[in-house]
Amino acid sequence: MEIVTKIAPVCLAIIMFGLGLGLTWANFSRVIKNPKDFFLGFLCQVIALPIIAFILINAISLPPEIALGVMVIAAAPGGVTSNILTKFADGDVALSVSLTAIVSLLSILIVPLIVFNSAEFLGIGITKSISMFNIALKMFFVVTVPVIFGMIVRSLMTDFIVSKTLLIQRLSVILFLIVFIAIWIEEWDRIVSFITRAGLVAFILNMTMIFFGYYVAKFFASGVAQRKCISLECGLQNGTLAVFVTTQLFDDIVFMVPTAAYALVMFCTSIIFVLIVRKIN
Repeated sequence: MEIVTKIAPVCLAIIMFGLGLGLTWANFSRVIKNPKDFFLGFLCQVIALPIIAFILINAISLPPEIALGVMVIAAAPGGVTSNILTKFADGDVALSVSLTAIVSLLSILIVPLIVFNSAEFLGIGITKSISMFNIALKMFFVVTVPVIFGMIVRSLMTDFIVSKTLLIQRLSVILFLIVFIAIWIEEWDRIVSFITRAGLVAFILNMTMIFFGYYVAKFFASGVAQRKCISLECGLQNGTLAVFVTTQLFDDIVFMVPTAAYALVMFCTSIIFVLIVRKIN
């Protein structure tokens, strides 16, 4: 796990910097002007997702390490991929970016809270001498600081950054893939043995959240575009951040397996979802 431990923080920081490059203060002000859709997406992702994940790990017989790994990916915010796929689905991209940005910034508090409490419930001790405050502080430097720096760079070079938006998005996806390819290459033998146990719960969680987000938004969101966005935000998580948190807390690859499984599942299901819903107006 040595390679992943080294590259995950760097890749995550670059991805979050890229997210910051795509943000303006308008993304935050629109939340105040149009709070309904944002708070609906926020509640689905930050509250409903961890609760549903918690129900699943209790309903399905899983090793404690796999169960905790599921809670790590459930605690993670949406990733840049959700913004790209929302655009392809003809969803509300501005809402998607706002949700990704704000939930990512709040993740420095949300993720440690969920992960440490889940570990305590499952009877798993944190193998490294790191506190909830210390992991939040580390996340601040690889999540919050790069986002803020990216926003500053955008404000100074707006035209250039806007012209390179597609390139920046592609780079983020490539870095995401690099992290997971490294996991699979470095720990292939062990991952294959664990993936059968983690794959089912990852698939159920992903499909549940896509449908949950879609149908909750169908009844409460402003329109079809917002429905597509909220569904994708619920189903697509920032796997790189989940990997970073896992490597900071544990030495064993098994905790990372649900994230690796979820990354594979979410790419497949979200692409199928986009192909279906892009025809809906």
